[in-house]
Amino acid sequence: MSPRDVPLSQSQLRFLRRGLLGWYDANHRDLPWRRDNDPYRVWVSEIMLQQTRVAAVLEYYARFMRRFPTVQSLAAAREASVLAAWSGLGYYHRARRMHEAAKALVRERGGTFPRSAEEWLGLPGIGRYTAAAIASIAFGEAVAVVDGNVERVLQRLFGAKLGRGAAWQQAESLLDRKRPGDFNQAMMELGATICTPRAPRCLLCPLHPHCKTRGAEETAVRPARKNRELHYGLARRDGAVLLVRRAFDASLMAGMWELPMLLPEHVNGEPALLRLRHSITDTDYRVTVLALRPDQLLRSATEGRWFTAAQCRRLPLTGLARKILRRAEP
Repeated sequence: MSPRDVPLSQSQLRFLRRGLLGWYDANHRDLPWRRDNDPYRVWVSEIMLQQTRVAAVLEYYARFMRRFPTVQSLAAAREASVLAAWSGLGYYHRARRMHEAAKALVRERGGTFPRSAEEWLGLPGIGRYTAAAIASIAFGEAVAVVDGNVERVLQRLFGAKLGRGAAWQQAESLLDRKRPGDFNQAMMELGATICTPRAPRCLLCPLHPHCKTRGAEETAVRPARKNRELHYGLARRDGAVLLVRRAFDASLMAGMWELPMLLPEHVNGEPALLRLRHSITDTDYRVTVLALRPDQLLRSATEGRWFTAAQCRRLPLTGLARKILRRAEP
């Protein structure tokens, strides 16, 4: 599908833009990174929001900004400190790439930020969407954005499946070039709060007069979630706990600290210290934590280290390890 297949007149475009921006001005969520157009704050928020809901990001964003209030402070930090502040948010490659980008910005640009999407693309961890979002919101560059929310809004608006390239073309054709940052945020906000994947609230939508589907299209069937069981051992000694480190070449959460994982043959018949649930992307985990027995301790101790509670707070822990230790506090 090409932009020519869904033409809008100039009067229709003006009406659509005015309606969407008016709705956004009156209804947008009060989020901390929207209180100014500071490029550092916008950048951090956009990286955190990749594949992560706003509600899950708020606490981490506040803590991260207290720890690293400027790009200079982020660039000067150790990677372990950055990962510790990120711990629990998941997709840790985002934090690593952002740390690399901060060092490049300070080293090569004296801490000044690129003003165009094209320049942002030259930094680690920055793709087309993130570059356009930062450039439009922080610097007012007239470039459109397409994320999952925007793509869904466009497909419903025009009543057709759009390829990735066509979606970007359509977003560019709709963009309000006088308020590009607000328009982009309005499209994303609409998809997140009104034009949701299931049960869209069409009667509240500012694009309702222009929409081809108005909620009539079939809802996609969600793929079944996977279920797994995990078992960990908790060993305490003189106020410290034993943790082991993932390999630095691990495919997931490389170099992060966690409790020793137990094999199934070490679990049968052992009483559980606690049980909890944990979810990552498409998998739900049932987690059982047991006291680490002496016959298991020797091997684990050679692979791990003992940390006090204060030291754990500064470690790059996996999100599950942080959750377990919080629940297991005396």
